[in-house]
Amino acid sequence: MLLELVIEHLGENGTLATGAVVIGLVFGFMAQRSRFCLRSAVIEFARNQMGGKLTVWLFAFATAVGATQALAWAGLFDASNARQIAARGSMSGAAIGGALFGIGMILARGCSSRLLVLAAQGNLRSLLSGLIFAVTAQSALTGALSPVRAVISEWWTIDGGGARDLIARTGIGHGGAFAFAALWMVAAIVWARRQRVPPWGWAGAIGVGLSIAAAWWLTYAVSTVAFDTHPIQSLSFTGPSAEVLSRVLFVTDKPVTFDLGLIPGVFLGSFLAAALFGELKLEGFEGGPSMRRYIAGAMCMGFGGMLAGGCAVGAGLSGAAVFTATSWVTLSAIWAAAAITDRLIDQRPAGPLDQAVPGAASSSGKASVTA
Repeated sequence: MLLELVIEHLGENGTLATGAVVIGLVFGFMAQRSRFCLRSAVIEFARNQMGGKLTVWLFAFATAVGATQALAWAGLFDASNARQIAARGSMSGAAIGGALFGIGMILARGCSSRLLVLAAQGNLRSLLSGLIFAVTAQSALTGALSPVRAVISEWWTIDGGGARDLIARTGIGHGGAFAFAALWMVAAIVWARRQRVPPWGWAGAIGVGLSIAAAWWLTYAVSTVAFDTHPIQSLSFTGPSAEVLSRVLFVTDKPVTFDLGLIPGVFLGSFLAAALFGELKLEGFEGGPSMRRYIAGAMCMGFGGMLAGGCAVGAGLSGAAVFTATSWVTLSAIWAAAAITDRLIDQRPAGPLDQAVPGAASSSGKASVTA
């Protein structure tokens, strides 16, 4: 088996870290080209614009769910031992953390994955926000904010196993879950044709979704042949960002992990895409109020993402793809809180949906994915 040969040469941890770099590179490249952004999708939906950004997100979502469930249906993947399903979860953490993340996503003008993509193409606002996001996430995990996170998480918990597995609870099976994804894919195709979404919008978003499924398969496949225990996981940005930050600040003898390879891979993929298409550009803050907004948003996302156990990608794509209850609560809370925050703070009938990307939207209210 090819995977066993790779493990023999790179080791178990080396295989996971290398695989994360490759998958992250694909994700970063595709996310940069498609302008994949949950914030912009929520804004389009909340403002009843139904433009290209929402369509791009639907392509990524449907692909992530469909490809992951296809693997499970074919017997090539089993999520039952993944942390998102097997471990006890927090519904209160998912709801409150998701809401905080949604608020922060609007304030910082992008979720954690979008900030990383923008930072790679020269956006210094996103770079600073990403660093603050990582510091806050680490504080919520092991630092001063950890007790607060622990208290909120205990307000309403849910047992691991079948209680968190929506496929088991609903009885739809992997075939039903795949059909659910197929319906959203059809909707995305119809909307994309009406919106005249360019090829990179389709291809990039599908690439983002396939990256989610690829990560699930890789970590599962390694866990089945490895001697040591390794977590079954997919893409997320809260925990990995905190992990990379701690590795940068402190010398450790801990082995490399999937999380450690993911962030550099996404950054490199985004940088390569921006460089190849001439979109590298240094951008900074325009004034004090703007800076305060980005900082507050990054802090909300860092704490909220760690409290919820996932971010817009970790819960919204990876967790949703395996139908874990807490991830769907988190995703719903992100959408609701982001829509309300946009209405209260950025209430505009039309205009650019993603100011961090030059020319990312037109004045007609239909977002362009080719900017």
